[in-house]
Amino acid sequence: MSYTSPIDVRVLHAVRTLGYADTPRIAAHVHASEDEVREHLLDAQAHGWTVLTSYAGDGGWSLTEAGKAHGERRLAVELDTVGARAAVEAAHEDFLLHNDAVAAACTAWQLAELGIGEHPPTLYATITALRAPAAALAEIEHRLTAHLERFTRYHHRFSSAMGKAGAEAAWITGTDRDSCHRVWFELHEDFIATLGLIR
Repeated sequence: MSYTSPIDVRVLHAVRTLGYADTPRIAAHVHASEDEVREHLLDAQAHGWTVLTSYAGDGGWSLTEAGKAHGERRLAVELDTVGARAAVEAAHEDFLLHNDAVAAACTAWQLAELGIGEHPPTLYATITALRAPAAALAEIEHRLTAHLERFTRYHHRFSSAMGKAGAEAAWITGTDRDSCHRVWFELHEDFIATLGLIR
C-alpha cells in the first residue's frame, strides 16, 4: 500500500519543490484547505523553517536552510520507514536518463523565444522532443507511487502542459503556470530533497 505523508511534511515539502509560493498555491498542491495549510506554515515559521516575504505586492513562502535540512531529515526517516530508498534511487537514475533531453529542449525553446540561435527549433519539434521523457515519466511515477503517494500527478501535470503547448507555447517553459519545464524541475527537486542529494 502506498504511504501518505503527514500533512506537515507535505506542506513543508511543497514549499521546497515549488521554491516560492503563496498559501493558496501550496494548499492546492497538497490538496488541503488554506486554513489548515496556513496553520502549518505559521508553525514552521515559528520554528525558523519557513519565511514569508513580499515582492511587488505579492506574498510568498520559501524555506530557510534550517527548513531544508529539517525537511530532508523527515523525508529520510519516511523513506527508510517505508523501505523505499532503493526504489526511489533506481527511479532517480532512470529520471536522469531523460533529464538532459528535457533541459536541452526547454533551453533551446527559451533561446528561440529570445531570438537567439541560428537554427531555432519549431514548437512541433520541441513538443516531439518531450514525448519520450513524458512516456518514461509515466512509468517512473508508477514505480514511485507504489511506495509514496506524494509522487502522484507529475506525469499528469507534465502531459497536460504538453497538450496545451500546441495552442499556447508558454506551456513549454512558462514560470507562471504548470509548464513542462516547471513540473520537471519540481520532480528533480523532489528527488534531491527525498534522497538528500546536491543539485
